Amino acid sequence: MKRILYLECTSGISGDMTAAALIDLGADREVLQRALDSIPEKEFRTEISSVKKAGLLCCDFNVITKIDNHDHDMEYLHGHEHADHIHDMENHHDHEEHHHGEEHHHDHEEHHHDHGEHHHGHSHRSYADIKKMLPEIDMTEGALKLAERTFEIIAKAEAKAHGTTEDEVHFHEVGAIDSIVDIVTCAVCFDNLKIDAAVIPCLYEGGGTIRCQHGILPVPVPAVVNIVEAAGIPLHLTGDNGEFVTPTGAAFAAAVRTGGKLPEKFVIRKTGLGAGKRSYERPSILRAMLIEEAESEDDGSVVLLEANIDDSTGEQLGYAAGRLLAAGALDAFFVPVYMKKNRPAYLFSVIARPCDREKMENIIFEETTTIGIRRSMMERTCLERRAEEVDTPCGKAKVKAVTLGSRTRRYPEYDSACEIAASQGIPFPEAYEMIRKAANLQE
Repeated sequence: MKRILYLECTSGISGDMTAAALIDLGADREVLQRALDSIPEKEFRTEISSVKKAGLLCCDFNVITKIDNHDHDMEYLHGHEHADHIHDMENHHDHEEHHHGEEHHHDHEEHHHDHGEHHHGHSHRSYADIKKMLPEIDMTEGALKLAERTFEIIAKAEAKAHGTTEDEVHFHEVGAIDSIVDIVTCAVCFDNLKIDAAVIPCLYEGGGTIRCQHGILPVPVPAVVNIVEAAGIPLHLTGDNGEFVTPTGAAFAAAVRTGGKLPEKFVIRKTGLGAGKRSYERPSILRAMLIEEAESEDDGSVVLLEANIDDSTGEQLGYAAGRLLAAGALDAFFVPVYMKKNRPAYLFSVIARPCDREKMENIIFEETTTIGIRRSMMERTCLERRAEEVDTPCGKAKVKAVTLGSRTRRYPEYDSACEIAASQGIPFPEAYEMIRKAANLQE
């Protein structure tokens, strides 16, 4: 059964929120720690703890460095100057919600709240530096490729925003070690959870302004705008003041997203809640769910798959129809049609159960030349049916018994008629009629 990750981004998405949500989903912490311990940069440490957001218990992933990124100072972050009372409120809030054991006081020991040091305390790394660093980290090939892909997405977005090339991009927030750790953590955890697909319907974003390395920028920031534009991810502006979607969060979403639509029915296997560091009216929580598509009961619904094909041979179409039927299609057929420019072609149609749709589409793509498949859900009315066996002069044969009201009709199964015709050396119509008469005699 395919394991699907559903990210509910109604409060936005950031690197630390995603990392925490994936850890809360059950990613192996020992595997993660080995990866983090192997990062060449040693100017950080991490803590995983539990915090409460809006009364909900969430996982918090914290990267502790020597420089404060001011995410806790909302006034400064959104373009205003120092506001000591905000610091006091945030520090009080941290004491209420964060539980770091003996290391709880790291904020006071290791972080420096001098805003003047903010812009030159970080060690900024180029995209080239990061590309060289990633292969040195102890992680699987799948995790490495995902981390590389995430950084590539950010590099393209930043290069476009600043009018430079990817290799010339010098990351600031993303080049800082805390963001590198967030991305590596997300990649390792995603790969460790053995996720097959990721559904992200929409990213919810705020408004106003945000202070960054280059000054005060509008929300969504240019890098986020470029990422969602390139990836085609729907963006919903909530009207709330604040930055809910960070470039790191948007880039990871773009790197893993395989679609935006949830299965019609699904089973939730596990839920993870990741906490953000910023305090907005909308609580900073990213909910992640591991889901599996539910097996649909036969409620009369079917899916019709269609493709117009003008460059597959009759042999190809015949073979494709055979594979589809063997894989569980309810029917497969093709009808001659004329396409654009009056080219003769076939309308290839497959009727299947909704739960088999993806499997059927893969077979159609593999066995025909089509590059697109239309699909539509349809309702159907079916008579009650069952399989039976009847005795004939030539042995047992299978029939289909169909009930309509108080009457039951029996029809010979094609394969049984073929077997009797071949084994007895008689024509197919004679074998078919023999089975039909035997079935009617048993009524």
